[in-house]
Amino acid sequence: MSRPEETLYAGHDLTPRSVCFSPPDLFYDDTESRKYTTSSRMQNVQSEMTNRALQLLELDSSSLVLDIGCGSGLSGEILSTISPLEGGPHTWIGMDVSASMLDIALQRDVEGDLLLSDIGQGIPFRPGSFDAAISISAIQWLCNAESSDVHPRARLSRFFNGLYASLRRGGRAVCQFYPKNEAQRTMISNAAIKAGFGAGILEDDPGTKNSKIYLVLTAGGGALQGDISSVVKNMRDVDVQDARRKPSIAGKNDLRKGSKGWIMRTKEQMEKRGKVVKPSSKYTGRRRRVAF
Repeated sequence: MSRPEETLYAGHDLTPRSVCFSPPDLFYDDTESRKYTTSSRMQNVQSEMTNRALQLLELDSSSLVLDIGCGSGLSGEILSTISPLEGGPHTWIGMDVSASMLDIALQRDVEGDLLLSDIGQGIPFRPGSFDAAISISAIQWLCNAESSDVHPRARLSRFFNGLYASLRRGGRAVCQFYPKNEAQRTMISNAAIKAGFGAGILEDDPGTKNSKIYLVLTAGGGALQGDISSVVKNMRDVDVQDARRKPSIAGKNDLRKGSKGWIMRTKEQMEKRGKVVKPSSKYTGRRRRVAF
């Protein structure tokens, strides 16, 4: 899949593939951060994707918005300039792991508050703080594993659980991202669903080099109110798949604590939460003889 950042690599020994394996706080140093911010192409692409995300958020009044991976504040500037007729302007708080990007945002005197933070460690705000959240070209970095002690699933779990808590009930988040492959796309969307979100993926210009993928999330709000289907109901060529866990029937899956079935189910639940679990074997859950 083509990425707009490809235009910035001409004349460098870096490629989009090498960027995928570079931590964002290291790749976006002072030079790359300024190059990204001053590129007219990047400004146009960022503006296009931000406006698309705002369309999916459907904010009809001035709101407090979390800008995840805010960079130098290109998306935040758009949030600040939405006209009252369109439901703005919006107040925003941006968080990013790159100190160089945030430094440029300060130099540009953006209106939002800024926080230096790694989203893979969670969202450090009080529950229900935000009306909505937006993220442009950021969450795919959570799938990086620069060392053996970094677990992408655990980072995704901490991020989406923290995001879910930070949004008011019925709040919505839109994350535009560039998955490396279908497996990564599925891993990201599944992590959001496991955190409790109603989730749907919308792809603009599918099958082309200009393809853009948006993960649209809703935090609670009831079975229909705030559901993803309300966002895309009037859009053509859009399929909705509700993969949220259905309520279980009481007593259907009762397992005795300590039994093999109970242990296997508990380990599976821990793995889904991003925990490191010891592999199972033929001895898992085996009852041992009483020693005399």
